[in-house]
Amino acid sequence: MLTVSGLYIYPIKGCRGISLSDAVVEDIGLAHDRRMLVVDNDGTFLSQREVPSMALIEVVVHADGWLLSAPNVPSIVVTPTTTGPLRLVTIWRDTSMVVDQGDAVATWLRTLLGQPCRLVVMAPSYRRLVSPDFALKADDAVSFADGYASLITNAHSLDDLNTKLTTPVSMNRFRPNIVVSGAPAWDEDAWHEIRLGDVEVTAVKPCARCVVTTTDQLTGERSHEPLATMSSFRKIGHGVIFGQNLIHRTHGVIRVGDTVTITRRRE
Repeated sequence: MLTVSGLYIYPIKGCRGISLSDAVVEDIGLAHDRRMLVVDNDGTFLSQREVPSMALIEVVVHADGWLLSAPNVPSIVVTPTTTGPLRLVTIWRDTSMVVDQGDAVATWLRTLLGQPCRLVVMAPSYRRLVSPDFALKADDAVSFADGYASLITNAHSLDDLNTKLTTPVSMNRFRPNIVVSGAPAWDEDAWHEIRLGDVEVTAVKPCARCVVTTTDQLTGERSHEPLATMSSFRKIGHGVIFGQNLIHRTHGVIRVGDTVTITRRRE
């Protein structure tokens, strides 16, 4: 039997994730997932691709919003606001409307990351659309995730990958939202329509992996693995594949332990 064995959100894109026992499914992603973004002075988004030390930033729920912590610096509480002056920032090919979160957290991030940057929140009136090449509907939208509402991975695929590595890696290298157990390794390549408990999603595109997978999510240190090994047996088309990008067809709540049903497979 296939079950949900892990649920994760990443409140600030590029920073450390939070493990959940249940998650609210919204059309643009799991609730609170990647609604905040770090941008440089030019308004271009930053991630672990350029700044691997972002992995050191822990973000946890606080009574007043989110508590940000990292080694060797005092913690700071961020209370997200969606009111205030709007500005435009760039994430991949999109220009997104955001609200800046103030000087205090900007100074904190600059101290930690070693460069001027700002924390921003997606403006409530703004809707960032999924690529029309893979959207199910014209108004399918996404948070500040790379391109799709959520990412699903297969625990047994990681097990198989780790048999090929000298030093095993954790699933957090792949920064999934939903982890499924009970399926054969790499079976997710054929998943198309999926029911997670009572929530229905569609896998619209395999997830091509980048250098972020080579960053230790606890230390921020970077190596060549697991990307180098994956390149030898998981290169499909133009990418090294691990996981599937999802669009959410219905809303609801997903819980760890929920039954997963593959209602339609790719031909």
